[in-house]
Amino acid sequence: MAKKTTATKPKAAAARATSKASAAQIKQVLTAGEGMLRLAPTWVPRSFLMPGRRLKLHPDDVYALGAHRGGIDERWFGSTTAAANEGAPPDEGLSYVVHEGKRVFTLKEAIEAEGAAIVGSAIWNKYQRWPVYSKFFDNLGPIPHHMHQSNEQAALVGQQGKPESYYFPPQLNYLGNNFPYTFFGLEPGTTKADIKRCLADWNKGDNRIINYSKAYRLQPGTGWLVPPCILHAPGSLVTYEPQWGSDVFGMYQSMVEGRAVPWSLLVKDVPAKYHKDLDYLVEQLDWEGNVNPRFKDSHYLEPIPVADTASQGYVDRWVVYGKVHKEELFSAKELTINPGVKVTIKDNGAYGLITVQGSGKMGKMVLQTPAMIRYGELTEDEVFVSHEAATQGVTFENTGQEPLVTLRYFGPGVHGSALPAVGDYKKLQS
Repeated sequence: MAKKTTATKPKAAAARATSKASAAQIKQVLTAGEGMLRLAPTWVPRSFLMPGRRLKLHPDDVYALGAHRGGIDERWFGSTTAAANEGAPPDEGLSYVVHEGKRVFTLKEAIEAEGAAIVGSAIWNKYQRWPVYSKFFDNLGPIPHHMHQSNEQAALVGQQGKPESYYFPPQLNYLGNNFPYTFFGLEPGTTKADIKRCLADWNKGDNRIINYSKAYRLQPGTGWLVPPCILHAPGSLVTYEPQWGSDVFGMYQSMVEGRAVPWSLLVKDVPAKYHKDLDYLVEQLDWEGNVNPRFKDSHYLEPIPVADTASQGYVDRWVVYGKVHKEELFSAKELTINPGVKVTIKDNGAYGLITVQGSGKMGKMVLQTPAMIRYGELTEDEVFVSHEAATQGVTFENTGQEPLVTLRYFGPGVHGSALPAVGDYKKLQS
């Protein structure tokens, strides 16, 4: 079992930096880390969900932000995106950089100051920010059937759309919790009138929208790619979720596990004039995508090795790949290194990294997978790697007695032709 991290533990009240960092300070910290930034854990609650309690957060701290905010069921990685939670402070969801045992500034501040030096010139010139992030989400039961708006729809409320992806890390899924199945899309033959009727029945209790959907059993070590405007009700496995840097959504299920879902969560990111317009709400959905009779073939992922390196004591695998509407928006790899092995990994762009098993080093930075974390505690399991450091190569070393396993996610347009397509895993089975 991995030892608990030995990193310092500040008081929860000191969880946020108190002053804006200077450009010189940001450059100094980036240089000291050889192009890598240590990040503090970023915890996010959801008032409408039940925490699954597998994120290694201490049981006494699951409701550290108060019962009125909800339990903490998410940890965000490499995030410059604020959480769209009612009553949240403005920096909720933002990752903080740690230097010499203290939170010093947000990753967002660092990228605003250093731009292309951190995220690469292609991403910086096009987006002027780090436009993606990832998270673990962990719930006791299923999430309501919902969708994320497209860019065009989200722009009507000053937001961006949100495609996303899922990978179910085996190390965190030792327990499936209440419902390890996810409903995706709508059964072929479903009509818009059927879904409009479900919305009209919102206040009658369960609007039975999942009667028109299909649930897929979730398997640790696999994943899914989910474009905007596709209905989905994620199940109760701990999920690693690379996604676009937005927090828009619309809940289409009125009740889940006996808990009512307020109408406000359906129209949270809809212009006010459409809040009661059932036709508009139904038309938000990508109808062809939702009733796709080969939905699994179009979205299901299994890991694909980057190269045949097992004999060298390590394996790097694609776990999130494929394009959304013909665009490479995000991707992720899982690196497993055997005890005593040292390897240099080169990537085509910046990435956020989290360890899920073992201990070791990357460059000068210690990696230690914690066994349990108190709210406000600093850990040694999360790093953001700049474009320059990633492309030059980062040396990983497993200094422990078990495999060192890390997950790292990338931004848009990084891999080009090297990125596998959805369905390419089948080539390994032939």
